[in-house]
Amino acid sequence: MSGAGFLATLLLVPAAAGAQTIPTVDTEDASLGSLAIGRGRLHPILGIDLRNGDFARGGYDDDAANLDRLPVHVQLGLAFDLHRDAGGKADWWLVGSSSNGFHAPSPDERTRPRAWYESNNLVALVGKPARGLTVGATYTIKTSPNGVAGTSHEASLTAAFEGSRGIGLLHPGAAVTVRPKGDGGVFTQVSIEPEVALRSGDDAPSLSLPVIAGVGWSGFYGPGTGDVAYGSAGVAYSHPFVIGNGHWRLRAEALAVVRDPTLRRLGSLDAETSRVVPLATVALTFSY
Repeated sequence: MSGAGFLATLLLVPAAAGAQTIPTVDTEDASLGSLAIGRGRLHPILGIDLRNGDFARGGYDDDAANLDRLPVHVQLGLAFDLHRDAGGKADWWLVGSSSNGFHAPSPDERTRPRAWYESNNLVALVGKPARGLTVGATYTIKTSPNGVAGTSHEASLTAAFEGSRGIGLLHPGAAVTVRPKGDGGVFTQVSIEPEVALRSGDDAPSLSLPVIAGVGWSGFYGPGTGDVAYGSAGVAYSHPFVIGNGHWRLRAEALAVVRDPTLRRLGSLDAETSRVVPLATVALTFSY
């Protein structure tokens, strides 16, 4: 069978009846999410988002929270069904993702391509070992094509839980990250995102309240930084819809990011130093 024929076979394998989703892994902090998908075992993911600034785990990441540069991020990903349960639903996946940031370059960004300042690329093994529980092991390589930042490697263990009652309604998540290359230390993160549907149906829009708390231990944010903490909270609107065989999701999110004094002092002369940073993101995602 040719390579094209093999790919077509993967895409046309019928899926089991009922709602189907695939896990997603955030390239910045390794947190888990999910997207609706259709038939097949190989699922492409495309996304684009517009932000008023760029911050990584509460730290300045080359764009302050203003309207001067408006970074745009483009996400490309694939999820492959490795295993299906007795009911025919996938429960283990191999996930790959690349998130790439572009903005109006500053004068000190001289290496071409000047506008392409960030490229985060990961591979992850993700599974559902128990009902409502998703776990993953992720390896991420973070680079800067225009040389404004260095290269780092991150290894993470991540988990998320959801259910129809109790703690599952809060959609809790957690992640632990170390760096095989780059600054040392350990990063830990916990999150919740309670959600309410605005009407019934698979295409119902929803409102959620994303809350994250993270701590970088033993110099994770850089030599001599010690233990550094941040938190964020806000509101998000999400609206899924289907066009043909493609699943789409529009998400608008507004957050307040609260940072401790050490985190506020990090970065270049252009770095954001505010204690509370307002961040807004509008994202459109396609999955198949």
